[in-house]
Amino acid sequence: MQRLEHMQHLDKHLVDELAQVARESVRDELREQARGQRRKAALYGASGAVALYAGAAVALAVGLALALVLPGWAAALITAVILGVLAYALRNAARPSPGRGAAGQASVPGQRDAGRGSVGGAPVPPVPSTPPTTGVVPPRPDTPAPGAPGSGTPGPRG
Repeated sequence: MQRLEHMQHLDKHLVDELAQVARESVRDELREQARGQRRKAALYGASGAVALYAGAAVALAVGLALALVLPGWAAALITAVILGVLAYALRNAARPSPGRGAAGQASVPGQRDAGRGSVGGAPVPPVPSTPPTTGVVPPRPDTPAPGAPGSGTPGPRG
Protein backbone atom coordinates (compact mmCIF):
# COMPACT_ATOMS: atom_id res chain seq x y z
CA MET A 1 0.00 0.00 0.00
CA GLN A 2 2.86 2.34 0.81
CA ARG A 3 4.40 1.76 -2.64
CA LEU A 4 1.12 2.75 -4.35
CA GLU A 5 0.95 6.02 -2.40
CA HIS A 6 4.60 6.69 -3.26
CA MET A 7 3.83 6.14 -6.99
CA GLN A 8 0.85 8.49 -6.82
CA HIS A 9 3.07 11.13 -5.21
CA LEU A 10 5.65 10.68 -7.99
CA ASP A 11 2.93 10.91 -10.65
CA LYS A 12 1.58 14.13 -9.14
CA HIS A 13 5.10 15.55 -8.91
CA LEU A 14 5.77 14.63 -12.56
CA VAL A 15 2.50 16.21 -13.73
CA ASP A 16 3.28 19.41 -11.81
CA GLU A 17 6.78 19.54 -13.28
CA LEU A 18 5.50 18.99 -16.84
CA ALA A 19 2.87 21.69 -16.39
CA GLN A 20 5.51 24.14 -15.20
CA VAL A 21 7.79 23.36 -18.17
CA ALA A 22 4.85 23.77 -20.59
CA ARG A 23 3.89 27.13 -19.02
CA GLU A 24 7.45 28.40 -19.27
CA SER A 25 7.84 27.34 -22.90
CA VAL A 26 4.50 28.92 -23.88
CA ARG A 27 5.44 32.12 -22.01
CA ASP A 28 8.79 32.29 -23.81
CA GLU A 29 7.15 31.70 -27.20
CA LEU A 30 4.54 34.40 -26.58
CA ARG A 31 7.24 36.82 -25.40
CA GLU A 32 9.21 36.23 -28.62
CA GLN A 33 6.12 36.73 -30.80
CA ALA A 34 5.19 39.93 -28.94
CA ARG A 35 8.71 41.28 -29.46
CA GLY A 36 8.39 40.78 -33.24
CA GLN A 37 4.92 42.31 -33.31
CA ARG A 38 6.09 45.37 -31.35
CA ARG A 39 8.80 45.93 -33.94
CA LYS A 40 6.28 45.65 -36.78
CA ALA A 41 3.90 48.05 -35.04
CA ALA A 42 6.69 50.60 -34.55
CA LEU A 43 7.64 50.36 -38.23
CA TYR A 44 3.99 50.79 -39.33
CA GLY A 45 3.65 53.80 -37.04
CA ALA A 46 6.82 55.38 -38.44
CA SER A 47 5.58 54.67 -41.96
CA GLY A 48 2.29 56.43 -41.20
CA ALA A 49 4.07 59.48 -39.77
CA VAL A 50 6.33 59.75 -42.81
CA ALA A 51 3.30 59.39 -45.12
CA LEU A 52 1.55 62.18 -43.22
CA TYR A 53 4.51 64.51 -43.74
CA ALA A 54 4.70 63.51 -47.42
CA GLY A 55 1.02 64.36 -47.82
CA ALA A 56 1.58 67.72 -46.15
CA ALA A 57 4.47 68.42 -48.53
CA VAL A 58 2.28 67.58 -51.53
CA ALA A 59 -0.47 69.88 -50.20
CA LEU A 60 2.09 72.65 -49.72
CA ALA A 61 3.40 72.14 -53.27
CA VAL A 62 -0.13 72.34 -54.69
CA GLY A 63 -0.79 75.52 -52.70
CA LEU A 64 2.47 77.12 -53.84
CA ALA A 65 1.81 76.16 -57.47
CA LEU A 66 -1.63 77.75 -57.29
CA ALA A 67 -0.13 80.82 -55.61
CA LEU A 68 1.83 81.50 -58.78
CA VAL A 69 -1.36 82.36 -60.67
CA LEU A 70 -3.73 83.30 -57.79
CA PRO A 71 -3.50 85.34 -54.63
CA GLY A 72 -2.14 83.42 -51.62
CA TRP A 73 -5.46 83.24 -49.76
CA ALA A 74 -7.25 81.84 -52.84
CA ALA A 75 -4.52 79.23 -53.39
CA ALA A 76 -4.79 78.13 -49.73
CA LEU A 77 -8.59 77.98 -49.96
CA ILE A 78 -8.53 75.90 -53.15
CA THR A 79 -5.94 73.54 -51.63
CA ALA A 80 -8.12 73.13 -48.51
CA VAL A 81 -11.17 72.35 -50.68
CA ILE A 82 -9.19 69.77 -52.69
CA LEU A 83 -8.00 68.09 -49.47
CA GLY A 84 -11.55 68.14 -48.04
CA VAL A 85 -12.99 66.51 -51.16
CA LEU A 86 -10.22 63.91 -51.10
CA ALA A 87 -10.88 63.14 -47.42
CA TYR A 88 -14.62 62.82 -48.09
CA ALA A 89 -14.01 60.46 -51.03
CA LEU A 90 -11.64 58.31 -48.97
CA ARG A 91 -14.13 58.14 -46.10
CA ASN A 92 -16.90 57.05 -48.46
CA ALA A 93 -14.63 54.43 -50.00
CA ALA A 94 -13.92 53.00 -46.55
CA ARG A 95 -17.56 52.86 -45.42
CA PRO A 96 -19.97 50.36 -46.95
CA SER A 97 -22.95 52.15 -48.40
CA PRO A 98 -26.52 50.76 -48.10
CA GLY A 99 -26.39 49.61 -51.74
CA ARG A 100 -23.28 47.52 -51.19
CA GLY A 101 -22.62 44.54 -48.96
CA ALA A 102 -20.24 44.69 -46.01
CA ALA A 103 -17.40 43.41 -48.19
CA GLY A 104 -17.93 46.23 -50.70
CA GLN A 105 -19.64 44.04 -53.29
CA ALA A 106 -22.70 45.24 -55.16
CA SER A 107 -25.99 43.72 -54.11
CA VAL A 108 -27.59 41.06 -56.28
CA PRO A 109 -30.47 42.35 -58.45
CA GLY A 110 -33.82 41.09 -57.22
CA GLN A 111 -32.53 40.46 -53.75
CA ARG A 112 -35.01 41.71 -51.15
CA ASP A 113 -32.67 42.48 -48.26
CA ALA A 114 -29.01 43.39 -48.83
CA GLY A 115 -28.13 42.32 -45.27
CA ARG A 116 -29.36 38.77 -45.90
CA GLY A 117 -27.28 38.28 -49.05
CA SER A 118 -24.56 36.31 -47.34
CA VAL A 119 -24.04 34.18 -44.28
CA GLY A 120 -20.52 34.35 -42.90
CA GLY A 121 -19.23 35.70 -46.21
CA ALA A 122 -20.70 32.85 -48.30
CA PRO A 123 -23.43 33.72 -50.82
CA VAL A 124 -26.92 32.40 -50.14
CA PRO A 125 -28.71 30.75 -53.10
CA PRO A 126 -31.96 32.36 -54.23
CA VAL A 127 -35.30 30.99 -53.02
CA PRO A 128 -37.16 29.02 -55.73
CA SER A 129 -40.37 30.63 -57.01
CA THR A 130 -42.43 27.42 -56.72
CA PRO A 131 -42.63 25.24 -53.60
CA PRO A 132 -41.21 21.73 -53.85
CA THR A 133 -43.64 18.91 -54.56
CA THR A 134 -44.32 16.54 -51.69
CA GLY A 135 -44.10 12.78 -51.94
CA VAL A 136 -42.30 12.74 -55.30
CA VAL A 137 -38.55 12.50 -55.31
CA PRO A 138 -37.01 13.10 -58.72
CA PRO A 139 -34.34 10.58 -59.78
CA ARG A 140 -30.73 11.63 -59.70
CA PRO A 141 -29.42 12.48 -63.15
CA ASP A 142 -26.55 10.00 -62.94
CA THR A 143 -28.72 6.97 -62.01
CA PRO A 144 -31.00 5.10 -64.43
CA ALA A 145 -34.75 5.05 -63.79
CA PRO A 146 -36.23 2.00 -62.00
CA GLY A 147 -37.00 -0.77 -64.46
CA ALA A 148 -34.50 0.55 -67.02
CA PRO A 149 -31.96 -1.94 -68.32
CA GLY A 150 -28.95 -2.07 -66.02
CA SER A 151 -30.67 -0.39 -63.09
CA GLY A 152 -30.74 -3.51 -60.94
CA THR A 153 -34.34 -2.89 -59.83
CA PRO A 154 -37.33 -4.50 -61.45
CA GLY A 155 -39.97 -2.45 -63.18
CA PRO A 156 -43.47 -1.85 -61.81
CA ARG A 157 -44.69 -5.24 -63.11
CA GLY A 158 -41.99 -7.22 -61.33
